[in-house]
Amino acid sequence: MASLVGCEHYVRSCLLKAPCCGKAYVCRLCHDAEEDHQMDRFLVKEVQCSVCTTVQQAQQTCVECNVTFGEYYCDICHLFDKDKKQYHCQPCGICRIGPREKYFHCEKCNLCLAGDLRGNHKTVLFQCVENVSRQNCPVCMEDIHTSRIGAQILPCGHLLHKTCFDDMVQTGAYRCPLCMHSAWNMEHNWEQMDKEITQSPMPTEYQDATVKIICNDCQTHCTVPFHVLGMKCTGCGSYNTAQNGGLIRQSQEPQPQEPEQQPQSPVPEP
Repeated sequence: MASLVGCEHYVRSCLLKAPCCGKAYVCRLCHDAEEDHQMDRFLVKEVQCSVCTTVQQAQQTCVECNVTFGEYYCDICHLFDKDKKQYHCQPCGICRIGPREKYFHCEKCNLCLAGDLRGNHKTVLFQCVENVSRQNCPVCMEDIHTSRIGAQILPCGHLLHKTCFDDMVQTGAYRCPLCMHSAWNMEHNWEQMDKEITQSPMPTEYQDATVKIICNDCQTHCTVPFHVLGMKCTGCGSYNTAQNGGLIRQSQEPQPQEPEQQPQSPVPEP
């Protein structure tokens, strides 16, 4: 179960003694895959050297043979691994892959974000969402905050696993599963939609029909011409809209009516 290179998850030269069941596993993920319960990484007290098998207090170097258990070691998370510029974020409560200087912790999002988002992730291009990473991925419903899979930050501020986002894109989906906001800049797509609608006029009986819509991108409520390919928001030009009610047809002009024939009295004979 142990090797000098660790497991598929981490490169390390020790096993963790699970505080829950007392069994030794290379990492908590290996433990969780085999057992019917989860290992609490923060409660780990002892490790076993993969070289000399000595059981000892959790630390970076073996007290018996002096082998280094991991180039990186966190004595809070009890994480041993090769050096990936990791750092422990105190507000997040876990270790992150760095380097630290390229990231900052947003107090409202309660998440470490790339440094180039500092000061500009509260704009219309990226919304600051309170405790956003403490929610499960809306695609796979698995944890995001402690996941080893990277997160994709959408313009609306919601998070998805990067792998789930890539799968979503492959299926043609372009909206956030939570709020339906467009998941990236769709201006080029909307321009293409304009051309397709221009080239595909509706049948005569629908050309004057309108419909009420709600824009998923800017929340504008408006009444626009109906088209089977899509309805364009008058506020932001997005076709990411939802129909709100049925078709509204223009009232027909009243047709002039023939005057009623009045009964005539018979002409008297001379």
